[in-house]
Amino acid sequence: MKTTLKIYLLIIFAIVFSSCKKNLEKLNQNPNGADPSTTNPNLVLSTVLTTAGQEWVTLGFGDIAGVMQHTQTDGWTGPHNEYDWSGDYSWTPIYDILRNNKYVYDRSVTLNYDLQKGISLTMKSFLFGLITDLWGDAPYSHALEGDQSGEENALPAFDAQKDIYTGILTDLETANTLLSKNKADYNSSVDGVDVFFGGDPAKWRKFANSVALRYFMRLSDKMPDVAKAGIEKIIADPGTYPIITDPSDDATMGYAGNSSADSWPTNVNYNADSGSYRVIKMCSTLVKTMDYLNDPRLGVWANKVQIFLHVDAAFPPNTDKIVDTVVNGEARKVRYISSDVLAGKGLTLNDIDQNVNYVGLPPAIVGGPVYNISNDPAQASHNPHVSWLNDIYTNAKGPLLLSRLMSAAEVHFILAEAAMKGWAAGDAQTEYNAAIQSSFTAWGIGGAYSAYIAQPAVAYAGTEEQLITQKWIASWTAATESWFDFRRTGYPALTSGPIAKGPVLPVRLYYMLDERNLNAANTLAAENNLETTTYSGYGADATNGFKNSAWSKPWISQGTGKPW
Repeated sequence: MKTTLKIYLLIIFAIVFSSCKKNLEKLNQNPNGADPSTTNPNLVLSTVLTTAGQEWVTLGFGDIAGVMQHTQTDGWTGPHNEYDWSGDYSWTPIYDILRNNKYVYDRSVTLNYDLQKGISLTMKSFLFGLITDLWGDAPYSHALEGDQSGEENALPAFDAQKDIYTGILTDLETANTLLSKNKADYNSSVDGVDVFFGGDPAKWRKFANSVALRYFMRLSDKMPDVAKAGIEKIIADPGTYPIITDPSDDATMGYAGNSSADSWPTNVNYNADSGSYRVIKMCSTLVKTMDYLNDPRLGVWANKVQIFLHVDAAFPPNTDKIVDTVVNGEARKVRYISSDVLAGKGLTLNDIDQNVNYVGLPPAIVGGPVYNISNDPAQASHNPHVSWLNDIYTNAKGPLLLSRLMSAAEVHFILAEAAMKGWAAGDAQTEYNAAIQSSFTAWGIGGAYSAYIAQPAVAYAGTEEQLITQKWIASWTAATESWFDFRRTGYPALTSGPIAKGPVLPVRLYYMLDERNLNAANTLAAENNLETTTYSGYGADATNGFKNSAWSKPWISQGTGKPW
């Protein structure tokens, strides 16, 4: 009897335990969440692409546009105009994208989805390239493995910048192969989630090989033999290595415009006081360059000044008035100022800009909000005497409001530069012309190209400075890439403004405080691989240290003598 009772008790215990275990397992499952072991990778791929596109604009239309003097701000000027980053510019958002991208790749391996594998490898290369370009050495081979055991995964070492570039190019070679099939031959599709190319693997393949061109050129000073061989291999075999050569194949992302989260960053639809639009002004460096070249893209990107200035010694004393006028058949407003009024403000003609059409804000100046004698005492970014951005940038979305990750213009500029070096990459002048024409087409003014290229100041002259300056202009809203070109070539020859945190332009971002605190030993080792310069330490607070400076050179710049 006792034995029978024990058996019954054991059976009851087993049933209860099993039931409890199942209930606990159910409690540990999120009924509203996706199961990582069964989720379709496309559900995450869409997030990878949209967040990558947004991050590219955040940099290239944001603070890096300030560094490269595409724009300046007349409010919240520190980070944008003055490089006052204080070590807080974090790579966490990019690693977050990479973490999602790794999931896409891993699931695609399990499911044998070659298309998604090729896309995720391309995005991995694009994003890791951005990280090492911005900071230098960085976690790479052991990055994104924090869910695995071992200190090397929880606190990853920083890979050498050279090794990261090498890994990127290896992954892009693999991506080219994975993306080489016809669309119908893949056992999966990305049509509904691919915001770059609408699910076209041929365009993804062109993007992968074009990114490879970008990084081969990046290495042209440090590893010229590798760079030359890589570019020549791609150009010699367009069947195996197709690239972006037409703006219709540009790697771009439009904006949905449904909320502040998926709209162009300066839109006024979701910003009642339009502050994010108002504070960004064209920089005088870009405006004067484009004005000198009679570049019609300036009118696509900027508005004319609402009220231009005209100072004349012949005006009666104490003249300071705004009147209506006509310029080239267009109704305009002008502010007439006598010389004594200008002198009374402690200014000379050299301190103002009397251009009747476009006026830029000089880089990192004192009194930016009231530049050009603005009567805006509240300094509320309402200056009518400086060019505001074109009205298209007040919109949440639009045909020109695109995140431009890679363009035909950039590819042609790369090939033109390679040909100028004597590499087998085509004809330099033909590629230079094609680059400018591609940019004009992308911005909707292709018909203005012929007149523009015919100007003596624009026509191909065969100099690196001319080529990189034109590439810099064409990188509008994607200034991050032009920063890396500046670091590599020293062009365009930009100089810091008077209140910038350093006397020359910076070449990298600081390793951020969180990484220095949480992964101290590995961050310190990476800092020791930076080359200190005469300018190291400028703008860095005490916690950044001398080596971890925006003016210390990462491997890609060491020994090149550039950009300064």
